[in-house]
Amino acid sequence: MTTAKPENRRDPPPRPSRRRTPGHRCSSRPPALRVGLAIPLQGPAGLFGPSCEAVAELAVATMNTAGSVSPEVQVEVIDAGAPGHVVARQVDRLVSAGRIHALTGWHISAVREHVAPVTVGRIPYVYTSLYEGGESRPGVFCSGEVPDGQVAPALTWLRDQLGLRRWCVVGDDYVWPRASARHTRDFAHQLGLDITAEIFVRLGTRAFEPVIRAVRESAAQGVLLYLVGQDAVEFNRAFAAAGLDDTMVRFSPLMEENMLLASGPQATANLYVAAAYFRNLATAGALDLVADYVSLHGPGAPALNNAAESCYEGIMTLATLMRRTGCADVRCLTAHAEGAGFDGPRGPVQLVGNHLRQRVHLARADGLDFEVLGTL
Repeated sequence: MTTAKPENRRDPPPRPSRRRTPGHRCSSRPPALRVGLAIPLQGPAGLFGPSCEAVAELAVATMNTAGSVSPEVQVEVIDAGAPGHVVARQVDRLVSAGRIHALTGWHISAVREHVAPVTVGRIPYVYTSLYEGGESRPGVFCSGEVPDGQVAPALTWLRDQLGLRRWCVVGDDYVWPRASARHTRDFAHQLGLDITAEIFVRLGTRAFEPVIRAVRESAAQGVLLYLVGQDAVEFNRAFAAAGLDDTMVRFSPLMEENMLLASGPQATANLYVAAAYFRNLATAGALDLVADYVSLHGPGAPALNNAAESCYEGIMTLATLMRRTGCADVRCLTAHAEGAGFDGPRGPVQLVGNHLRQRVHLARADGLDFEVLGTL
């Protein structure tokens, strides 16, 4: 299939402000900054865990070697693949015991909904996953992609370049897919698209044959996937086995290199993805990240991917806020966060409100990797 490449339709994010807030003083500086890294080590998203941990190790080593943040940064891994209330209890215990002074990491929105109330007013929390948008609790900073900057422009491009106007939505049955599907209906109305079916499955589903039958009967030209980790892998395999990859396009805001590898090259034809980071993204920061990652962990390290790199962004966001204010106090960081930013693997990023503004790119799966087509 021959396709045109997207144009740079949006202005790039403004260059981040690195100034320290004039006259600001804060005494909240622990002897060592302990950051909780909440990442999935089990469940459908568990395949992201090893790469998230490896990238976080690189981010901490980079900061401590450069002395860019004082005091020294240490990480405590929290299994965010457990049920949300279990993760929240663990975070609460760690905060109460003074064992963590900040929290970051990639995990699903259902976990964030339990964890955020535990952190509000106590520690800064940088939530790194793409998500449905709308998080506004004080001290919670969101560094991942949101639907209006990720899904809407991708659907526009797929309409204009491939003529795709009829979509079937397939998602896991929890807050991110459900809320994102509501956003998708709004986008469809604005863009003149039809949502022919919405199908939601239990998180952790392995048998997708009934879903495939419903997709086949939906009269859709494309499938918009809001599936997590192994669920998306199982869907890709079943979709290809049914021969639908020859006649229908798939688009997902959550599909990274580990998921391609697990799906297999025979199951990734006509698959498009929108994200702020891909392993072969040609920014200076992305190339440096790959080189430093291989240097630290060797060529056999877990594959770099969007979920893992988001943990790097989360730690760098915390470091940027601390450099700006000179402290780790959540009220202080919140009061002086606006405009803080840095140049990283995703290029220039900047906090606007409590969300990190960033460029989003469209890519097409090419076997076990992605061909980045351009910036949306």
